[in-house]
Amino acid sequence: MHHSASASSLGPGGLDLSQAFFKPIQNTASPSSTKRHTKVSVIGVGNVGMAIAQTILTQDLADELALIDAKADKLRGEMLDLQHAAAFLPRTKIVASVDYAVTVGSDLCIVTAGARQNPGESRLNLLQRNVALFSHIIPPLAKYSPDSILLIVSNPVDVLTYVSWKMSGFPSNRVIGSGTNLDSSRFRFLIADHLDVNAQDVQAYIVGEHGDSSVALWSTISIGGVPVLSFLEKQQIAYEKETLENIHKAVIESAYEVISLKGYTSWAIGYSVANLARSLLRDQRKIHPVSVLAKGFYGIDGGDVFLSLPTQLGRGGVLGVTNIHLTDEEMERLRESAKTILEVQSQLGM
Repeated sequence: MHHSASASSLGPGGLDLSQAFFKPIQNTASPSSTKRHTKVSVIGVGNVGMAIAQTILTQDLADELALIDAKADKLRGEMLDLQHAAAFLPRTKIVASVDYAVTVGSDLCIVTAGARQNPGESRLNLLQRNVALFSHIIPPLAKYSPDSILLIVSNPVDVLTYVSWKMSGFPSNRVIGSGTNLDSSRFRFLIADHLDVNAQDVQAYIVGEHGDSSVALWSTISIGGVPVLSFLEKQQIAYEKETLENIHKAVIESAYEVISLKGYTSWAIGYSVANLARSLLRDQRKIHPVSVLAKGFYGIDGGDVFLSLPTQLGRGGVLGVTNIHLTDEEMERLRESAKTILEVQSQLGM
């Protein structure tokens, strides 16, 4: 049984239909060598990987999509299922294989593969299993696509982004973790919901660890250009710090809530990562809170730690880190967050 995506085009009597169908014009030149062919590889075709792949397809972000997974049947099934939607989608070539050679020449490699947490298993033990898994994923990606950007989504994302940076040998501007991009989206949704405005008009960042030690930057919240805290102070509205704290708590708990209700999260992370892919591939130069090498920023200096900071993203990967004015309390919390991640890293013995 042959696995090529397109069936043979030879009709009856060996007539090559595609040749007969279109008549060539005279004196043609070969195609332009400058054309951009955008290729994205997604590693891991679980719920998260497929939500990302599906969103990238519908948003027409890639000319070619390569899927990689260890389970050959599941992989082929997902590939066929997506290919069967070709008539309703922008034209994207979809390939899939257990062999990393299929990822060759990727502009962006998105890693969602990860071990599942067993009941009662410590996060550190899970992390060590994921590091072992990554040692089979990252080196081949780096080998086949030495100029690509690595975007890590697997959890714990900050530590695994550090691990990927180490294993790939890539410069730090080309290794990014999805970080708190999704947390910040949840945050903006909850603030917008609370004030009955459109979430796209809410500017608000959550930074630090993607997880329980994330830091909500209250001073950065603005709605349609109006900074919320100073607005509340000027209007002499005793703003409820508690209300704000509760919104941040709800952000942290929302992932757990979705997981306990439906078993996993997929749609929001799918949109979140496609949103990062667009900024990277289309050189949008937009600012996203994503996990980057944070040493030297905001007084973080205990070692090489990846955590989320407001980062400008474009075709070159990380273009810079925004210098937001943080309050002393926010700085302190961010450093604590860095310490939390560094502690875990030191236990890895890398």
